[in-house]
Parts: sequence; C-alpha cells; structure tokens
Amino acid sequence: LQKELLKYKQEARNLQGIKDALQQRLVQQDASVLQLKQELLRANMDKEELHNQNVDLQRKVEERNRLLAEYKKELCQKDRHLQQHQTKLDEMLRQLSEASYQQVDLERELEHKEALLAHCMKREAEE
Repeated sequence: LQKELLKYKQEARNLQGIKDALQQRLVQQDASVLQLKQELLRANMDKEELHNQNVDLQRKVEERNRLLAEYKKELCQKDRHLQQHQTKLDEMLRQLSEASYQQVDLERELEHKEALLAHCMKREAEE
C-alpha cells in the first residue's frame, strides 16, 4: 500500500506540475490575448484616424477642384474680354491709320492750295 501511495503521490506531484505549467501557459496566453486586443484596438483607432484624414483630404481636393474650375471659368471670361478688347484696339488702330493717311492727304492738298493761292496773289500783285 505504501508503494502504491508513493506512486500515487508521485503521480499527483507530476499532475500538479503539469497543472501548474498549464496554468502558467494559460496566464501567458491570456497576457498575449490581452496584448493582441490592445494592438487591435490601436490598429482600429489608427484605421479610423486614417479614414478621417482621407475624408478630410478628399474634401480639400474637392474644394480645390471647385476653386480650380472657378478660376478656369474666370480665365476664359478674361480671355474673351481680352480678345474683344484686342479686336477693338485693332479696329481703332486701323481707323487711326486711315485718319493719318487722310490727314497727310489733306495737308498736301492744303499745301498745294496755299501754293496756288500764293501764285495767284503774286500774279495779282504783278498785274
């Protein structure tokens, strides 16, 4: 009986050792699970923050695209106005050029008539 008792005591100690080792392993696994849960929580928070940043960046891109479209529209309008003013300027320069030619012609005609008048007055004075 004593041998059997020693055998069972030895078996109980072995089982207690196995139990202690399993409990230690369970504690380590619980710690690992807790650490993984914390990492998952951090990852989810980071993911949410990145999502919010992405939404904010998309909003900024849309705002900049809207401003860009407005600027392009304004630029087109200014180009049209510039073209209209260029056309008016070209027309005025053409008219100014024609007026200059007419002025030169009128000045020649005036000089010619003054010369004729001077010639007539000289003739009258001689007569």
